[in-house]
Amino acid sequence: MTVEAEPLSRLRQRTSEKWRAYPEDVLPLFVAEMDYPLAPAVAEALHAAVDRNDTGYIGPDDRTQRAFARFARDRWGWEVEPARTRTTTDVGVVIVESLRMLIEPGDRVVITPPVYPPFFDFIPEAGGVVEEVSLLEGGADGRGWALDLAGLERAFAGGAKAFLLCNPHNPLGLVHPREELEAVAALAARHGVWVVSDEVHAPLTHSDATFTPFLSVSDEARRVGIAAHAASKAWNLAGLKCALFVTASREQSQRVHALPIEVEVRTSQFGRIATEAAYRSARSWLDGALEAIESNRALLSLLLTDRLPRVRYREPLAGYLAWLDFRELGWGDDPAARILNEARVAVNPGADFGRQGAGFVRLNFACSPEVLTEAVDRIAELTRN
Repeated sequence: MTVEAEPLSRLRQRTSEKWRAYPEDVLPLFVAEMDYPLAPAVAEALHAAVDRNDTGYIGPDDRTQRAFARFARDRWGWEVEPARTRTTTDVGVVIVESLRMLIEPGDRVVITPPVYPPFFDFIPEAGGVVEEVSLLEGGADGRGWALDLAGLERAFAGGAKAFLLCNPHNPLGLVHPREELEAVAALAARHGVWVVSDEVHAPLTHSDATFTPFLSVSDEARRVGIAAHAASKAWNLAGLKCALFVTASREQSQRVHALPIEVEVRTSQFGRIATEAAYRSARSWLDGALEAIESNRALLSLLLTDRLPRVRYREPLAGYLAWLDFRELGWGDDPAARILNEARVAVNPGADFGRQGAGFVRLNFACSPEVLTEAVDRIAELTRN
């Protein structure tokens, strides 16, 4: 099905952060929310829940887990046992609660910046200490960025107790190859390191890439790993609060199911209903959204080449977030500030993703081609002043 962004006049009626954080003269291309309408199957499921006054606490029901398992099998060839999953409010809670039960206070947890900013906060919330192993920039295979396996091995051998993996990697849209994930699992198993894999962007993998679930790569991965999944990014459901702990071993499943019942019952009833509908009945909508995203991915390449040729951009292979390198323009460590103040376009400062992001910005291109074009035109105008 065809999926198109809603007009700005309608988008500005939304009350979410994207449309309330800035005045109306600002084009908001920052937070990871798409400008597309809800998938009809999701909207119908939510309307039906309201019609039957189904607004109570969640009850014993594994339909959401079973819908996810079918989606994982059909999309990625990954066999998930619904009984080895559990719901909670969001991916952040999956990460924090997983780390909290796997590490001791003061243990070091590795992240690979530039990376999703809340990773820097999730780890201390869980009682850990952040250890950075930066991604390698300028990979020989042309991907531009890659996991530093030698750096990870040094960190693991040096006493780190867990690795918070971003797969696919935000903000780069980097889809980690299977062989790298296998290597991570082997290193983690050798050094007694747990791996928590944030896979929330997985359904948004583009048609020219293949997503590999971490728990699918080896017995070692299944033993050391827990994955975080949700429909929130791919179907625009972040405000409905439902995510999944996913495990693939008896031991990890037992750990997750030993978490307090409150971790699960805080799942939103509407979130669970919408998530089930997304995984079960809104796959054609997702395919249409991905077509629109990939079209804008290419459009952004053309716009930058034509109007901002000194801004470097490598097309992502997952998601709708562009990691733009403004360093050649000499706009300092925080070009996002100038872009907001002078061009009235809101993008994420690269430094929020770690010191490695100085001079970069993250731009959300899940919008209409017209909005994307206007945003680039506004930014390009700054180079002519």
